Amino acid sequence: MDPEVAQIMSFIIKILPFIAIIAALAIGGSLLQTWLKIKNGYPLQNAWGMAIHPRRDEETIERIKLLTSENAQLRAELGSVKDRLETVERIVTDQPHRLAREIDALAIDNGGNA
Repeated sequence: MDPEVAQIMSFIIKILPFIAIIAALAIGGSLLQTWLKIKNGYPLQNAWGMAIHPRRDEETIERIKLLTSENAQLRAELGSVKDRLETVERIVTDQPHRLAREIDALAIDNGGNA
């Protein structure tokens, strides 16, 4: 074997692990970036850097509308439940004699007006 070829081969053999490490880090970084985008809701990109969005058909649009209206209804119901819970908490944490006075005052007002 020619000494120059032997030198080139030994050089390639010496730098081959570094090339493999750099390639592994690049692939791992790309996988980590894609995973973080998916996890945080960012759109993926194609080879040209354009965002890839899922196709929208009529069924998907209708499902989104239904879920949006259901979400609004549930939020309204949750607000109502919170108001009721505040009232119950106020009644429970109120001192008993104060609550009794308020009930008696309401009974007197209703009896006096009737």
